[in-house]
Amino acid sequence: MSWRPARLTEVRDETPSARTLRFEVPGWSGHLAGQHVDVRLTADDGYSTQRSYSLAGPSDGETVELTVESVPGGEVSPYLTEIMEIGDEVELRGPVGGWFVWRPESAAPVLLVAGGSGIVPLMAMLRERRRVGSRVPFRLLYSLRGPGSRYYAEELRRPEPGVDVTFLYTRSTPVPWPRPAGRVMLDDLAEGGWPSSFEPDCYVCGPTGFVEAAADLLLALGHAPERVRTERFGPTGG
Repeated sequence: MSWRPARLTEVRDETPSARTLRFEVPGWSGHLAGQHVDVRLTADDGYSTQRSYSLAGPSDGETVELTVESVPGGEVSPYLTEIMEIGDEVELRGPVGGWFVWRPESAAPVLLVAGGSGIVPLMAMLRERRRVGSRVPFRLLYSLRGPGSRYYAEELRRPEPGVDVTFLYTRSTPVPWPRPAGRVMLDDLAEGGWPSSFEPDCYVCGPTGFVEAAADLLLALGHAPERVRTERFGPTGG
């Protein structure tokens, strides 16, 4: 894989600290939903640094879309979310990863379990489903601190045949809300997910602690280990 120049063509604010960036990448050969890319910034004095970010959308010609959460004190994310302007360039390398991906030819029902910004690669899977006109049923359980932390808020509120979305809040909830704030529990996955007898493909993404807890709950519900795919992230310096 080689580094390619990527020019920023569009931005959308998702939350006060997260931003979606759309890039034009000449020569981009496409990617699978769930993959990620490396982003490299280079200063005038030659110093460079890089970070990995999940792709937020399906393959779309020479276009790449990322959603980035700003990390206080970080080297890359504050630039991408607060400073970078339309027409500016970075370098991208990828796509990377071939296991944590959803392929449209799969007929198994899909369960997506997202913690915070872990929604990004799972959103790419939802959008790929829509792009190809798949009828595979999807269920999304999206755990986040509060309503103001929700990525893709308008898009996820729109009804979509075959897609069920459940929001789980850990710190604060909308008023009224049927479930009190708290961590994801066994009952949440049992009620909002698929029975293990349906043999769904499960994708879990978020902070390490969230992913480990959610994966353990899925196994406790009888889901086959080989059908539970996880992607975790932790502090990297932003």
